[in-house]
Amino acid sequence: MISRGRPASSSSDEDATLTAGRAVDGDTGTRWASKEGADPQWLRVDLGENSTVSRVKLLWEAAYAKGYRVEISADGTSWSPLAVEANGNGGTDEWTGLSGKGRYLRVYGTARSTAYGYSLFEVEAYGTSGSGPGPTDPPTDPPAGAFTVVGAGDIADRCDQDAAGCQHFKTADRAEAIDPDFYLTLGDNQYDDAHLADFKNYYDKSWGRFKANTYPVPGNHESYDDYENRDEKAYREYFGSRATPQGKMWYSYDRGNWHFVALNSNRFDEREQIDWLKADLASNGKKCVAAYWHEPLFSSGDHGNVPVSRPVWELLESAGAELVLNGHDHHYERFAPQTRDAKADPNGIVEIIGGAGGKDLYGAGDTVQPNSAKRIWDKFGVLKLDFTDTGFRSQFVGTDGTVLDTSPTYSCH
Repeated sequence: MISRGRPASSSSDEDATLTAGRAVDGDTGTRWASKEGADPQWLRVDLGENSTVSRVKLLWEAAYAKGYRVEISADGTSWSPLAVEANGNGGTDEWTGLSGKGRYLRVYGTARSTAYGYSLFEVEAYGTSGSGPGPTDPPTDPPAGAFTVVGAGDIADRCDQDAAGCQHFKTADRAEAIDPDFYLTLGDNQYDDAHLADFKNYYDKSWGRFKANTYPVPGNHESYDDYENRDEKAYREYFGSRATPQGKMWYSYDRGNWHFVALNSNRFDEREQIDWLKADLASNGKKCVAAYWHEPLFSSGDHGNVPVSRPVWELLESAGAELVLNGHDHHYERFAPQTRDAKADPNGIVEIIGGAGGKDLYGAGDTVQPNSAKRIWDKFGVLKLDFTDTGFRSQFVGTDGTVLDTSPTYSCH
């Protein structure tokens, strides 16, 4: 597939939540819809210069096209037909055996099946990618304060790169390919008991290549190195000053207009960390706040909700935080903004679980939690987080580079 995550545009959008990009985000729960009652309407995807297209799959919503064309163009002006439908019946249309070459793919609706507009859950184009956006694209300046972060949790199994099924090298390769400004980990960086020798033999050979530019936190497996004393000794020895930049295994740092808080959920029952967090949030002068630790307050996975995280969530919520990142459950899950009581609230916190960093995946738990917007149980990958001075957007990127989920763009409170 060569269309997923590519730039997309349209003749019109029904509203700000039904834009063209929703039809190439890989999420069949989102969609593009044109304005109502008007013909023709179109959706266009930039595949990159000199792309070839051999197959196109369209997933229509109830407002489908009775008549439409699938077209391709080198310049976005002159279009050649790849497929023509004169009596469509909605559902899924799949056009195979196509022979198209160009930069832009367009679905051009000529006759609506309803009084509404045209609406597509997904446009999937298959073939060979071209060279990317070309010289005709107008230059764009990055948003103010823009930077990118990559993160994952539950990372290094005790396996070597050439071992069948070993995934942490693949997630490390994907993380490096994204080329972020820095990396963060979400705990359980090394399995099974996170001994120093295991860190050196496994994590260090994959994600260890980023150690000098990583802001880590420990997970429960890091505490198994010295379980009797609940001391993450090997974690501290391996990461050195990266693990304790402010003397403890919890710390904060700033980037742009964002304040990041890295916490140790193994020690949420210790007053010292909670008191530190209160003081840190009170002294923060940045507009936007993101926090991350291992065990999530909310999860639809095998471990489920972890109540020990609730006091920390309450402090972050009171401080107007935007984003919480966790691991622990071995899957990907994104929640819509919510409160400490799992009530949907646009001013609440977005929680994302990124526990698909390399260790075996767990799958679904007993209960899908309220406000869970997207769950992926069967894919390894990393979190890609794009921050600006005024907000953020997240993506879950599989080891093959496929963007498996894209969040809305959220504004800082």
